[in-house]
Amino acid sequence: MLVKEIFSSIQGESSYSGIPCFFIRTSGCNLRCRWCDTVYAYEGGKEYSVDDLETYVRESAFPLVSLTGGEPLLQEDSISFLTRIASMRDKIVLLETNGSISLKDVDERVIKVVDVKCPSSGEAKSFLNENLSYLGKKDELKFVIADREDYEWATNFIEKNKASNLCKILYSPIIDKMDMSKLVQWILDDKLNVRFQIQLHKIIWKKGKRGV
Repeated sequence: MLVKEIFSSIQGESSYSGIPCFFIRTSGCNLRCRWCDTVYAYEGGKEYSVDDLETYVRESAFPLVSLTGGEPLLQEDSISFLTRIASMRDKIVLLETNGSISLKDVDERVIKVVDVKCPSSGEAKSFLNENLSYLGKKDELKFVIADREDYEWATNFIEKNKASNLCKILYSPIIDKMDMSKLVQWILDDKLNVRFQIQLHKIIWKKGKRGV
């Protein structure tokens, strides 16, 4: 597998936000989102065997493990790797993915955190609709929101697909693009059954900081 970085930090988003986590960030992505904070993972990286990566996960002090990117599912061995680490009884495994590649073969024990791209990202047509059928109650759909158009688009997506019945829903503001209090108020006004979340790593560390 082509890996850009391996590190420990706190999980900056998802329902596991704030929890110490062991990260494996793969290299390469098939999308070019306007708000991407890991552009450095588009290319480069180092090849690791699945065996070596499994050893790193096993030796990590933290139960929470995240395979992120880039886009992890571009890696040929990502599915088998996820299955192997999901088999570890003392680990909780997250897959952070952009939703454009099929989740069909992802082990059901893996918690899928799917970033559905809103219009402002420039990649709103990238989501693979069949992936909705592979989501369960433990999984998450995340919408990163920059403005009212994104909010309405995300809300329409959820209503159209009855997504709240499928999995957890997260709305995350782009901190330097919109007033976070507005997003909170919109959620309250529309009585949405969603979770408001802030990307903690963007608050704690300076922009461009790697390994966090």
